[in-house]
Amino acid sequence: MEDDSRYAPFRQAQDDVESSRHLPDTPQARSPAYRLAFDDFDFINRDELRPVRLQLELMKPTLLMDEHGIVSTVVLFGGARIPRPEAAETARTDTLRDLTRFYDEARYFARAVTERSVATGCKEMVVVTGGGPGVMEAGNRGAADAGGCSIGLNIVLPHEQVPNEFVTPELCFNFHYFGIRKMHFLLRAKAIAVFPGGFGTLDELFESLTLIQTGRMEQVPVLLFGEEFWRKIVNWDALAEAGTISADDLALFHFVESAEAALAIIDGWEYTGKRGEIPGR
Repeated sequence: MEDDSRYAPFRQAQDDVESSRHLPDTPQARSPAYRLAFDDFDFINRDELRPVRLQLELMKPTLLMDEHGIVSTVVLFGGARIPRPEAAETARTDTLRDLTRFYDEARYFARAVTERSVATGCKEMVVVTGGGPGVMEAGNRGAADAGGCSIGLNIVLPHEQVPNEFVTPELCFNFHYFGIRKMHFLLRAKAIAVFPGGFGTLDELFESLTLIQTGRMEQVPVLLFGEEFWRKIVNWDALAEAGTISADDLALFHFVESAEAALAIIDGWEYTGKRGEIPGR
């Protein structure tokens, strides 16, 4: 139930919702037209109400994270199909089996970051992942190892994605709109760690780089774990040689092989304090 003393003189919305559940069984009371608009899911899910649903998906995580006092985050992107090392033999390909080492690296990195976060009361540098399996699970698991909190930004997919067991329950969110989910990944980001992954990971990486490149968000450390993997999948130098990106754009990210190397870059980073539209509050 809402609890806001500013509106104490007025009847609260939840009170009316409860009252509406105990109406006489009449044609008028049963009519969909009579339902309270905000308690009518058929109405809320109409195509014309999409802007309202977008706003709700933006506001719910924002308000809950604000209530938890979360100021900044460290984002972990990476493949859902990378198994735990003990399950390496179940990997579908030899490459995936080799990439299982990044599960442990992501877990260790998240643990080290969260140890710092715990010292701030879990307000700063809170680990945030997509909330699913693979590298995402490793990130939330590492945060749990350190006794801290972590965020999971899940999304409804055709093949049901369930939250991994290590996300802090009060910070476990679910989205319908990819665009709003992406905003929440970057709104508080102080660093972005990207582990090997597939289409989703590539999408998130290039979205982040584009926002930084175009000055739409503050430049933060973008750390690509596994140089061999990333150079194999993306010919970065060819993009610069073709002129489709500037040679200077190659400095927007850093290859790292270990959590220690990533933390060293984060520690040596000088934040400009200039914020663009995505992180701006």
